[in-house]
Amino acid sequence: MTEAAKAMRATIDGFAGRTVVVVGDLIVDEYLFGKPARISREAPVLILRFSERQVLLGGAANAANNVHALGARVIPIGVIGRDGAGEELVALFGAAGIPTDGIVTENGRTTTVKTRIMAGGYQATRQQVVRLDREPAGEPQPTSEDALLARLTALGTRVDAVVISDYGYGTVTPRLFEHVKALARRANAIVSVDSRYQLPRYVGVTAATPNEAELEQLTGVPADDERTVEKAGRQLLERLDARMLLVTRGSRGMALLERDGATTFVPIHGTDEIADVTGAGDTVISTFTLALASGASPFQAATLANVAGGVVVMKRGTATVLPSELQQAISLHDS
Repeated sequence: MTEAAKAMRATIDGFAGRTVVVVGDLIVDEYLFGKPARISREAPVLILRFSERQVLLGGAANAANNVHALGARVIPIGVIGRDGAGEELVALFGAAGIPTDGIVTENGRTTTVKTRIMAGGYQATRQQVVRLDREPAGEPQPTSEDALLARLTALGTRVDAVVISDYGYGTVTPRLFEHVKALARRANAIVSVDSRYQLPRYVGVTAATPNEAELEQLTGVPADDERTVEKAGRQLLERLDARMLLVTRGSRGMALLERDGATTFVPIHGTDEIADVTGAGDTVISTFTLALASGASPFQAATLANVAGGVVVMKRGTATVLPSELQQAISLHDS
């Protein structure tokens, strides 16, 4: 076994001793499965015969579930509605053994639910045919924001890292973000952010994990090869005043840009014939952050995140990666 593989194995073993706070938009991922039956007489649409329903943790809840699955202690902090979906989300956390005392319930708010309609026959792979999103109207109420700040203060005193998972539903307000940064300074904790629409406002974080499309949109630089990815990445690093940037590039792997170091391109782990990319970004940021918090170098953390991403996209639906799966993948990669 190479020294690099030994170091990554030691990092994975260290996950169990870490505590990570995940702050962000808690989402319920709902899957409705059906078998094609016939064409409707009412309209030229396919009729599916319902077969089953599956509910999983999504968004920031999936990021928290990934941290938990990797063996660390996780504290999810977010807001849900007083509705059936919110109750299901809390029940899913409870079933996984994840604490829910950081979750605020707000009257009149809609818990975010992403419903995917999946169709497939007895021998065919089930494919997503449409997605229906139920979303809250905006940011949490001021009383909910106060409650989130109180939960963060009470539960986040001794943390190794904070993951911000911003899906655009308003949970991570500017005030809450400033509180995260102050907490991280006191605890000497890492702060990483994955923000779909508002990454530029997260100035001063340790790391950010945009994908290539987000990098292009934020910088106006077409990130279509290594040279342009580095150019755009360096611009974004300066803008965010961050220590590092991990750019996910799909079938082309990842790019790690360090503020005071080099740019390293990490080739894709495994095959590019993927099963499902749903929630893969949550797995990447969770693994990357946890590895950094466990003492890994940025390159080692990026390599582990790359391996974790390669493993999770081979699973259908919103999924997580276990330490044993990471260890096995590293062994195969090293052989």
